[in-house]
Order: sequence, then structure tokens, then C-alpha cells
Amino acid sequence: HRTLFVGVRMPRQSHRHHKPHGSRHRKKDKRAGSITNQQNEESEAAGSSHDTPSQRVQFILGTEEDAEHVSHELFTELDEICVKDGKDAEWKETARWLKFEEDVEDGGERWSKPYVATLSLHSLFELRSCIINGSVLLDMRADSIEEIADMVLDHQEASHELDDTVRVRVREALLKRHHHQNEKKKNLIPIVRSITEASRKQSEPQVAGSATSPQPPLPTEPAKNGAGQDNSQVDLSKVDLHFMKKIPEGAEASNVLVGVLDFLERPIVAFVRLSSAVLLTGLTEVPIPTRFLFILLGPDGKAQQYHEIGRSMATIMTDEIFHNVAYKAKDRSDLLAGIDEFLDQVTVLPPGEWDPSIRIEPPKNIPSQEKRKMPGVPNGTTLQVEEPQHAEHHGPELQRTGRLFGGLIQDIKRKAPFYVSDFKDGLSLQCVASFLFLYCACMSPVITFGGLLGEATEGRISAIESLFGASMTGVAYSLFAGQPLTILGSTGPVLVFEKILFKFCKDYDLSYLSLRACIGLWTSLLCLLLVATDASSLVCYITRFTEEAFAALICLIFIYEALEKLLHLGELYPYNKNSELDKLTLAYCRCAEPDNPSNKTLELWSERNITDSVVSWDNLTVKECISLQGHFVGTACGDHGPFTPDVLFWSIILFFSTFFMSAFLKQFKTSRYFPTKVRSMISDFAVFLTIVVMVLLDFAVGVPSQKLKVPSKFQPTRDDRGWLINPIGRNPWWTALIASIPALLCTILIFMDQQITAVIINRKEHKLLKGCGYHLDLLMVGLMLAVCSIMGLPWFVAATVLSISHVNSLKLESESAAPGEQPRFLGIREQRLTGLVIFLLMGCSVFMTGALQFIPMPVLYGVFLYMGASSLKGIQ
Repeated sequence: HRTLFVGVRMPRQSHRHHKPHGSRHRKKDKRAGSITNQQNEESEAAGSSHDTPSQRVQFILGTEEDAEHVSHELFTELDEICVKDGKDAEWKETARWLKFEEDVEDGGERWSKPYVATLSLHSLFELRSCIINGSVLLDMRADSIEEIADMVLDHQEASHELDDTVRVRVREALLKRHHHQNEKKKNLIPIVRSITEASRKQSEPQVAGSATSPQPPLPTEPAKNGAGQDNSQVDLSKVDLHFMKKIPEGAEASNVLVGVLDFLERPIVAFVRLSSAVLLTGLTEVPIPTRFLFILLGPDGKAQQYHEIGRSMATIMTDEIFHNVAYKAKDRSDLLAGIDEFLDQVTVLPPGEWDPSIRIEPPKNIPSQEKRKMPGVPNGTTLQVEEPQHAEHHGPELQRTGRLFGGLIQDIKRKAPFYVSDFKDGLSLQCVASFLFLYCACMSPVITFGGLLGEATEGRISAIESLFGASMTGVAYSLFAGQPLTILGSTGPVLVFEKILFKFCKDYDLSYLSLRACIGLWTSLLCLLLVATDASSLVCYITRFTEEAFAALICLIFIYEALEKLLHLGELYPYNKNSELDKLTLAYCRCAEPDNPSNKTLELWSERNITDSVVSWDNLTVKECISLQGHFVGTACGDHGPFTPDVLFWSIILFFSTFFMSAFLKQFKTSRYFPTKVRSMISDFAVFLTIVVMVLLDFAVGVPSQKLKVPSKFQPTRDDRGWLINPIGRNPWWTALIASIPALLCTILIFMDQQITAVIINRKEHKLLKGCGYHLDLLMVGLMLAVCSIMGLPWFVAATVLSISHVNSLKLESESAAPGEQPRFLGIREQRLTGLVIFLLMGCSVFMTGALQFIPMPVLYGVFLYMGASSLKGIQ
């Protein structure tokens, strides 16, 4: 074949600089026949030589589609045969393609890893020659492989002299049995895979009677298009169900059949496209209908050459552009244009500068081929099809309406049609994993924040108020907010504001809760004013740099706080830095009366009617000694009590084990172990499984690590306050007016915190389909801030890290990823149930103290570290 491609028109560099031609410059040729001869092809090629292959392909792809020429995903299989000396032979599967090439290795025992196919330029030229000189049969109507073989041989007999004896033997070779690699496995599918397949079939809708479905049809189901009687049943025992899951729904097959027949004197080449896909049982390793066949049978001595041509044909069929051309081609010249365009895009590697035996790993991100489809773009030029506008948020939700509450009304109209689906879409196992993870992740900061607030306000607002406020605010926000994927939480700036306000009230003898209620009501009013004037449209001026800087700061704060809390455990559970192992038997630690008690200590003793001489100091426990402000003496004592190195180091083990195990299980989706469904489930439940394992491990070891403390009674922390606060109280009336000044600062703080987090959640790369509602979000935050102020509860606003973690836990990826192809990101599961259940459970935590008291705090600190580190991944 080496001389066949000499003189064939190839794309030249000079063509690339021509301007695109209009349709009047194109040849108006008649495309009635599906079989063309070589003379017509050559004359047409000469007549259209002014068109570059790229322009020709763009013209083909721009033609109108009909029902028979709609492109489908393709599975391509390469089968080879070798008939010598009259010995019986059969077709053997040697390679397959979904996106990347997989070869049969080790004598047909296993498949290779998927890799990027590397082709010789000579084999591509020979493939082009095969299309020029072989039979091109388009839109054939056939129901069986026998009919296809007869039609191919009829055309060969008409165009070339084909002896009857040779015809019969070639037909016999084409109809020989096809042996597939998976038949050696004897279908030893693990029980786990069978279980996951059953659950998959129950959870996914089935399309009855569809031969293009990726699920194999039932044995009693008739095949599509009335195939022969032998095609009416599919033997499920010979189907690799695991591989079937990777084939997209509606996919069709492309069979490449190459081989050596020693009785042939010249090659037989045919490219066949059926008018509609037909299920040909036994031809393909998976029961999907066949649409294309490429047949290359030749004389002995060129087996490797035919193999490379077959690989070239199979690889070019997986190319996105040629794949579409093959579906739309109306004659031989269209196929040649597709091959020429493919050749125009390939990169040639010099033979002495790389090792052809090295297989190229599939890329993580496959570049878009859209630029090859655009008309008027010269070959070889780089064009950015879509410019990412991640930093801009110019959607309709951020356009000023010019009307009072116009933006809010638009948000409500935009979100109302999706309200019911927001609950239906939450009925998923992935959502269960999400709320279990985030419930544990939200509980600890809320309780910790409440504890810190209790210390700062002398118990006026503490853990129970924090739990109640978070639950009530979170439930209301999840039910009515514009973007329910946002998780509300307590933030550091709010805590700082509370501390400053309490100190101010204490210095000037004002009622802290009353003044705080006034500030909260003013803040709520100002938020309502911002909603009325469409002030949220200013969000469009927040740049990507601002988003990234804010998110990175919050993530680093999370990481810092997790490590700081771990170091703080070193103060609660000290260890002896100067320990002598030989004197451990002499170590002791006991409580003793302070030598010089301070005035504060004496006041405490007098309040409790305690006399120092009556107290049995040696018999006091650690807590009793600390409460009476005694001091510890002995070689096994630190500043705050006895040395407890086992608790400290066990806490460190729990902390880092939680972090690394969470990260490992989250990446388990890409592991080689277990079926895909099991791996996906483990990845979704990664953090929750980690917490369960660590709690059981801590319980089994028995070291008394610090545990989560949840209030057990639903009542205010202090007896001198109730659930409703008078905004004036014992304060002067003018404090209600002066409160508007700090409220203005508080409004700016809440607006920025809420809206920057909302912008991060609503990024375009998250592919949200239900829209967002900045005005509605701010309205709900403002209303709940007023309610919390009247009830004396903490204020809650969008928590950046928790919200990012929530979105990451609800990512949707394609399940039918081809071997070697990374799963495609499809978007986020947008729903309201996860946030609703998280905050409902948080409110019920008061009644779950018995179970929650077993969760070690170092485990929750490890979850904080994981959330901060994982949220940093998406930051540029």
C-alpha cells in the first residue's frame, strides 16, 4: 500500500491563512448515492481543493441533522483473525476504546491500563488510502451480520474480480465466532458487586425495550430492529456488568475487523455505516447495537501492518470531530475530509527522541474540541472558545430593578418554581452522608462559640442559647432562603463585637442584653433597608481576588483554631518534661492548702462557709481542689494539676488520625478496591465513618480524653433572664437611639460576611441550575437577627468554611466514566433537606446528650483541620 497515497491531496500550510469562504464558493454536488467511485472522488477533490479540511468538516457538521444521523457515544472494539493453512480460526478481541485505548495483555488474561493511543503517521496515511480505494457503504439496511457480509462481498464482486470460491471462504471468515477477553473470567463477579448492581437497578429508572441502554436487556426481551433469531436473546453470563456501567446510555458500537487470510491475493476493505444501529449478538463484548463496521482482510505477511491500520481506524472513531463526521457523512469525500482534518491536528514525535513503548497516561482534564467546530477559524490557530468570567457575577439576580423590593420579588419568583423539587432532590443517600458529616462539624463550633460567649458575658449567653439560636435560625433559613446550600454559623468578628459590647455595658452599668437587643433590631432594620434598595447588586463588584482572599483567610483561621485547641489540651493535660524513669515509684501529687491565700480566695471560702482548718486537703479530688483554689504539691504535679501525658498524647493521635483518615476515605472514590458504588458510598460518608471509628477506638482504649459537653436541660443558663428580652430594660431611653451607631458597623460586618460567602457558593463553576437569591438571603438573615436579639440568642451569619464543605459534599459526578477518563463534574445537588435536618438535629441535641457525650473533642478538632485544608483546595 505504500504507493497508494502518493499524489493524494494533503492539507498545506498555505491554506491555513485563507479567509473563510462563503457558501457560494462551495461546490454544490449531488449526494444522492451512498457509494461513489474513485474517479468521482478525485474530480471532486480537485474541484474543492480551495477548501481546507477544517472548513470542509465545519461545513459537514453544520448541515441539518435528521433522525438517522444523530451522533451517539461510541464503543469501539478491535477484533483480529488469522486463517492459515486451512486451520480453523476465530475472531479474537485485541483492543477496545471508549475514550482511551485498552489492550489485551498476558496472553489474553487481562486488560491493560487505559492509555492515550499513539499511532504511526504511515498507518494513518494507509487508512486514508483504504477509504479511497475500498468500499464505502453508507446507510445500509441490514438486520444480521450475514446480510452485512453479503452486501460487502456483493460490492467487492461488482468493483473487483472476486472468485466464487474466495467469496465463500471470505464469507465464512466474516461469520466465524468472536472470542472476547471477558469470557476467560467465567463471570466470577464478587457478591459485593452483585449487591451494588441490584441496588443501582432499583435506584435508577430502566428504559424497557431499549437496545441502546447501557444495561443489558433481559434474556426474554426481543432485540431492536428485528434482528435474527439468534439475536433475540443476550446471555447475561457472558456480559461484564462492571464494564457495562462505564458505557453511556444510548451508546452504539463501532466494530473494527482486521485480519490475515492466506488465500487472498489482494486486500478487501470496506467501511460500513448502518442506517440504524442493530444489536448483533456475539459481535461485540457488550450487548449494545452496532452502527459502524470497518473491515480489512488481506493476504499473509502484513498482519502487523493491518493491526496498526485497525488501531488507527478505532482511534479516529473516538475522536470527537471525526466521530460526528462519520455520522453525518454523505459520501466518501466527507470521510476523507474528516481524516484530513484529523491529520491536520495531530502532533508528530521524532522517532529518536522518545520511547514508543512508553504509554501516555490519560490527562486529568481533556481539552475542549469546540474550536475545531467553529467556522472561519484557520487550522492550527488557537482560539479561546469561552472566556471564564469567574470573577464577574452579572446574572439577572444582581441587576437593579429600580423598584422598591424589586430584587426581592425577582428572587421569590425565581426560586418559587423549584421549591418542591428542593425537597424531592434531597431524597438521596449522598444527602444523608452530607448532613451526618455537617451535623458533627456544626455542633462543635456552635457549642464552643457558646462556651466562649458564656465566659465573655458571665453566662448571659452560653451553650444552650447558642444551640437554640443556631437551630431556630438554621431551620428558618433552610426553609425560606434563596440559597439553602449556605450554612449559617457563628463567626469570630461577631464574638469580638459581643466582648466589646459587654465590656462597655459593664463599665457604664448598662443592661447588656437590653442594649444588645436594641442594636440587633437596628441592624435588622438596616438589613431590610438594604434589601429594599437592591443593595445586594453591589456584589457584582466583588472580584475573584476578594473572594479568594476572604475564603483563604477563613480557611486559615479554621486550621489555626484547630491546632490552637490541640495545643490548649497540653495545658489541661500537662506532661513532665523532666521525668526520671527510675524515680517513677516515688512520684506523687496531692492537694494542699495555699500558703498565702489571696483576698479572692478568702472571699470564696467565706461565701461557702468554709474554714481552711476543717477541710481535709489531702483527700480532695482534682476538681474539688481547683474549686477551693488549693494548690498541688508533689513530683507528679504541674501548675494546673497532676501530669496526664497519656491523655495528651492520645488526643494528638485522635486529632491527626481523624484528619488523615477523613482525607484518605474522601479520596477512596478513585481507589482500585471494591466496586464503584461501594467506593462512592465510602467517599460520601468519609467524615462520618471516621468519627464513628474514632469514637469506638477511644471507647475501646479507655483513655479519658476530653469529651463534647452538651447542655442537658432546655432552659436559660442564668436564672435571672428569660427567653424574651426587653429592649429598654433598666437602660435610659436614649440608649435605643444611640444603638443605631454600633448597629451600622454591625450591619456592614454581617452584609460583607453573608454576601461574600454567597458569592463563593454561587460561582459559575459550581454549575448551579436553580439560581440564587442574594436579596432573599439577606432578608432571612436580617429577620432572624431581630428574633435572636429579642430572645437573647447569639447572631448567626453565613459560615464560609462550613458552606464550602456543604457544597463539596453534594458534588455530582458522572457515573459512566470511560476507563482512564476522570469522572465529569455535573454540578451540585441543590436541595433544602440537608440544612433543614442539620439544624433540626442540632435543636434536638439537648435530648441526645447520652450519645453525644462519647464524642472526643480532639476528633472534632481533627474535623476542623480537615474542613479548613479541604476548602483551601479550590482556592487559586
